This record gives sequence, C-alpha cells and structure tokens, in this order.
Amino acid sequence: SIFGLPDERLTIRHDAGTSATPYVGGTLLAAKRVTEVIGLVRGLDRLLFG
Repeated sequence: SIFGLPDERLTIRHDAGTSATPYVGGTLLAAKRVTEVIGLVRGLDRLLFG
C-alpha cells in the first residue's frame, strides 16, 4: 500500500444506483459507434475510446 500504516486501507467506491439512468449515455454512445466498426472489436473500452 502507498503511504499506509498497518491496518489502514484506502477504498475508492462508486455506486451507480439501481435504475438504468447512469448507463443510458454509455449505451447510446456504444450503439452509435458500433455502426462505424468493421470487423471484430474486443472490449467496450476499445469501442468507445478507440
């Protein structure tokens, strides 16, 4: 661990909630980008960010 003493822990957490709202933007972007792809793309990050 970085700058940690024994029994110390750094936790970074993101809770998106239970509705679909946090995922709509990324889903729409992926649907738009997939129409521009020729061939196989492995990984959503490669589809969204090249």
